[in-house]
Amino acid sequence: MSAASAPVSLPGDPPGGKKAMLVWGIGVAVYFVAVIFRTSLGVAGLDATDRFHVNASALSTFSILQLLVYAGMQIPVGLMVDRLGTKKVLTIGVVLFTLGQLGFAFSPSYGMALASRALLGCGDALTFISVLRLGTRWFPARRGPMVAQLAGLVGMAGNLVSTLVLARLLHSVGWTAAFAGSALCGVVVLVLMTLFLKDHPEGHEPEPVRHTGGAFVRKQIALSWREPGTRLGLWVHFTTQFPAMVFLLLWGLPFLVEAQGLSRATAGTLLTLVVLSNMTVGLVYGQVVARHHAARTPLAIGTVAATAVMWAATIHYPGDHAPMGLLIALCAVLGACGPASMIGFDFARPANPPERQGTASGIVNMGGFVASMTTLLAIGVLLDATGDNYRIAFSAVFVLEAVGLSQILRLRTRAVRREKERLVASRVEAVHVPV
Repeated sequence: MSAASAPVSLPGDPPGGKKAMLVWGIGVAVYFVAVIFRTSLGVAGLDATDRFHVNASALSTFSILQLLVYAGMQIPVGLMVDRLGTKKVLTIGVVLFTLGQLGFAFSPSYGMALASRALLGCGDALTFISVLRLGTRWFPARRGPMVAQLAGLVGMAGNLVSTLVLARLLHSVGWTAAFAGSALCGVVVLVLMTLFLKDHPEGHEPEPVRHTGGAFVRKQIALSWREPGTRLGLWVHFTTQFPAMVFLLLWGLPFLVEAQGLSRATAGTLLTLVVLSNMTVGLVYGQVVARHHAARTPLAIGTVAATAVMWAATIHYPGDHAPMGLLIALCAVLGACGPASMIGFDFARPANPPERQGTASGIVNMGGFVASMTTLLAIGVLLDATGDNYRIAFSAVFVLEAVGLSQILRLRTRAVRREKERLVASRVEAVHVPV
């Protein structure tokens, strides 16, 4: 492979191995639980409408507020991870998202439920960047793409639990018991993390980062943003993630039931298909990117194009309802959105040194959640304004895809050129290091 297509292997990389898998697995288990809690509203949207007596715009506010908190915290979380380490940040996250899920279970009013989802989003925001940082500390750089995709895959398994398990609990034991019972998962991972999680393997302690208050924060953000790879990563994440996130997090079930005339059971099966497709595609994308870094941009752009085509074909189908085959194809393609969004981190990772990985990852991770939040709001407002016309409301997706795609095309050449320069410089430096 050429220098442009092969991932960097650096001196002093962590060794990986069984212990790395164990420690990293605990961190991923925290993320798994966070995703269960994050996506739990997706299977309870119609129930929430009845429970709190709200319309489409108010219902979308649940997810918008949760994502607003999540997106707004990504850069602060990155700075926290760089400064405090993974274990401390994950501990705070578990406590917050468990309290949020428990509060949502017992919320008697719309306002209290909103506050609970905001608290949940705050805790959720602390997890993924921490898990990415844990992977870079325990595994060699060449394993980065696959480790990141596996983390995303496990997260989608959490979505699967929401779709298959929590949805059934919700309709068998009721709102309070289902959400309160699921909160126990947070207690379990908190205990495991306290006992077994470590920030890094022995002998691979990071160099202490010197920081002086606000100057350190501004410098971390400015240096990370200055790298075109960080900005390209943000826009890749922005453009690829949000269609599936919007579909799974809130609007997929109402669209399939109300606009397409499906039963809840059939709609739930299609949502499950999105998750299963995500897990399958994630393994493929991880392997491809690990072996051929030059495939990153084509994979991202190809996913955006396929998503746009299937989305348009479904919502503008000339009949009253799209055929089942088309809905299945849409859900299968939406499954590629999550793995494609992980490619954004594969642009930011080689563009930044270890002491800025958390900050850079936080910037990238903002992208998809800002896009999701914007689209959730737009769809809710348009549904209320048009009398639940999903064709008009769901067309908001194309606007954000066009904006994001234009930025990817603008930045891709600059980011790849800069990455080649850094790779050559690191190899030259390694050759001249005295032994």
